[in-house]
Amino acid sequence: MRILIATPEAVPFAKTGGLADVAGALLNEYRSMKKDAYLILPLYKRIKENFKLSNTGLKIIVPVGSRKLTGRIFSDGSSTYFIECNEFFDREDLYGTPAGDYHDNASRFVFFSRGIIEACKALKFKPDVIHCNDWQTGLLPLYLKTIYKSGNLFAKTATVITIHNLGYQGLFHASEMPITGLDLTLFNPEGIEFYGKINFLKAGLISADSITTVSTNYSKEILSKEYGFGLDGVLRKRSSDLAGIINGIDYNEWNPASDTFIPENYSTKKIAGKRKCKLQLLKNCSIKSDAEIPVVGMVGRLSSQKGLDLVLESIEGILSTGANLIILGKGDELFQSGLSRAAEKYKGRVYVKIGYEDALAHKIYAGSDIFLMPSRYEPCGLGQLIAMRYGTIPVARKTGGLADTVSDYEPLTGNGTGFLFSDYTPSALQGCLNRALCVYVDKGRWKKLILNAMEMDFSWKNSAKEYIELYKRVIKKKRQ
Repeated sequence: MRILIATPEAVPFAKTGGLADVAGALLNEYRSMKKDAYLILPLYKRIKENFKLSNTGLKIIVPVGSRKLTGRIFSDGSSTYFIECNEFFDREDLYGTPAGDYHDNASRFVFFSRGIIEACKALKFKPDVIHCNDWQTGLLPLYLKTIYKSGNLFAKTATVITIHNLGYQGLFHASEMPITGLDLTLFNPEGIEFYGKINFLKAGLISADSITTVSTNYSKEILSKEYGFGLDGVLRKRSSDLAGIINGIDYNEWNPASDTFIPENYSTKKIAGKRKCKLQLLKNCSIKSDAEIPVVGMVGRLSSQKGLDLVLESIEGILSTGANLIILGKGDELFQSGLSRAAEKYKGRVYVKIGYEDALAHKIYAGSDIFLMPSRYEPCGLGQLIAMRYGTIPVARKTGGLADTVSDYEPLTGNGTGFLFSDYTPSALQGCLNRALCVYVDKGRWKKLILNAMEMDFSWKNSAKEYIELYKRVIKKKRQ
């Protein structure tokens, strides 16, 4: 089976969010399973600056509206291909700046989607399945069923598209339709039109052979109006082709027993090192070094989706419990400035780092007692999986993948791996945190909870097997 993962980002090359972790880890897992798997992504400026790549010597011509643009194909020499187009990808950021999205994102990802197909032709690469990811590759399955339907190269190629976050759909003005090269008759409610705009993700949802998303619970939630972001009707029509496969995490990168970023390694057999990690984290964040005081940590995008409005409204309530708060992330200016003001107001109790530092992220996962994820919605979430790996107990809203992966603590049995709340309110968040802190003061019960969490297996092995079985089914159906 020859697998091509088409993605706008992947670790270690380029990352803005969890999609990059998923794409990179999935490729590594396929390779460890001896599968003939490859990645393809745009050749961004940051990749050219940080990685030594091989020029294949192959060029492609990609139509973007009335223009014909040239792209060059590079590789890392083994399993990843890159499509170069300096006009579109030689920029500091992947999709936009803090001021907003790039004005030509429609053209950029028309080029990328068609460029993937042209690259396969140039490489004489005949994939059995192309696994597309998010709106940036949403046009690809539709291209294979329209513009590129003739010819033998892709006649038996199946397509899968994964929704990593339905809130991001790739919406563009109707005037961009000619840029796609698609027949204008496709601009209708049954096609890629969406409330008067073009919807790149919808293109993939109506044309891919199979649709997946990143947790079982989220695959059910997105069929509802509350979580469907206007595409629930489309998804209900294709519900028989929709599957939820939970994300995993890279257990080589996220392993407290071997993590080089943390001051002392630890495991379920020798848990004492976690205390030293906590003390060092407090020191690094200029918080009074008292190992008995609980530390609540957060790492991630600062957005309303992640529940940052609840956090801002709850800071005084969190601090009133005696806990300290450490946050690492970047995102909406509203939350960045609000958290920065809170850090200044409660200096010594609240620490906020705007941006992303890999080393600090590892230290927060290892050194915190509780990991906060009060998401408004959460397709899967990686933070809670990493936190549990490090014995840091999630306090999370019962939604999407959080509901699938965090088991609510049962005080009578001691079973569970975290604490869940349902209502999207500050009082529900604070009540859940208080419940966690009531267990925290009982060292015996808390240690059992830590071990419960650390013993969970969210490695990619099981998820990769599920994807392979899905590919087999889709390929077989395609060839019937």
